[in-house]
Amino acid sequence: QVQLVESGGGLVQAGDSLRLSCAASGRAFSELAMGWFRQAPGKEREFVAAISGTGGSTYYADSVKGRFTLSRHNAKRTVYLQMNALKPEDTAVYYCAADPGLSPVARDYEYDYWGQGTQVTVSS
Repeated sequence: QVQLVESGGGLVQAGDSLRLSCAASGRAFSELAMGWFRQAPGKEREFVAAISGTGGSTYYADSVKGRFTLSRHNAKRTVYLQMNALKPEDTAVYYCAADPGLSPVARDYEYDYWGQGTQVTVSS
């Protein structure tokens, strides 16, 4: 079992930055690929970014590429999603997820464990 706890969400203005964190407990952290997904009101959950177990490989949705950076600190069992140049369309609940596979993937059904989510609201 893996438990995931997200933090760092909040209300910001367009153009601002936020850093989300996801702390994991349970199985060996370096054996988990980690991903972030988001869900806006009335919309389906969508992929944001993913990172391999070693941190050597990352994968981003086109909508956030160049603005968001995903990293991980395996000793701290934490992943970080640095979000810059935020836009109102980034407003959503952001979910951290863990995949026992080692490669970063965008398919949500690949992820076995999910956090409770953290709200990000970007005002125009």
